[in-house]
Amino acid sequence: MDFMFYGDLNYWLIVIPIIALSYYVQYQLKSKFKKFSRQTLSANLSGKEIAEKMLSDHGIYDVKVISVKGQLSDHYNPQKKTVNLSESVYNQRNAAAAAVAAHECGHAVQHAKGYEWLKMRSILVPMVGVTSKLGLYILFGGIILMQSSPILGESLLTLGIFGFATGTLFSLVTLPVEFDASKRAIYWLERKRIVNQRELVQSKEALNWAAGTYVVAALASIANLVYLWMRFGRRN
Repeated sequence: MDFMFYGDLNYWLIVIPIIALSYYVQYQLKSKFKKFSRQTLSANLSGKEIAEKMLSDHGIYDVKVISVKGQLSDHYNPQKKTVNLSESVYNQRNAAAAAVAAHECGHAVQHAKGYEWLKMRSILVPMVGVTSKLGLYILFGGIILMQSSPILGESLLTLGIFGFATGTLFSLVTLPVEFDASKRAIYWLERKRIVNQRELVQSKEALNWAAGTYVVAALASIANLVYLWMRFGRRN
């Protein structure tokens, strides 16, 4: 979307603070993970072992824990029922790896218990998949047609904005899903004494900065939607 609005000062006034905030959160997240990775977990458990233990403790035996390539590529796949841990998290034995592994298992627990916000996000996934691919083209088509066919152009603009609104809704629904998974992770790590008090603080800090990336993403989505509405939506 950005290439259409490079010359608009209002767009940059909205985007620049969010870009700066995004870089700051990403920097803090990576630096915390790097710092905590230097300290071996007192329980001497790897991310893989912690994930398997948390799943077992919650009576979940049909979810596999696997290693995937990439940094901070950890995620839970509800379709394949796999907890996918990046190589560093999968193998390392530190508070950050423990926190991430437990967090992803938190999503598996949500899935097993039918957590409502996760259900809602799953419903939105196919819609967002379509709108993320076509929304920009629909919006761009509406802009082009505004001169020759205003009615059709306005209809396409409205449809395009609706597509971006769906993405914004998805980013907002994602927040309680992520916060709840972190809450479940920290509760389990503390209750099972997987981490000591120092490691518990580190785990909370790591997950807080990780959650910050989702908050920034939601803010960026809201900002883009507001901008689109201010520029195009008020014509309707």
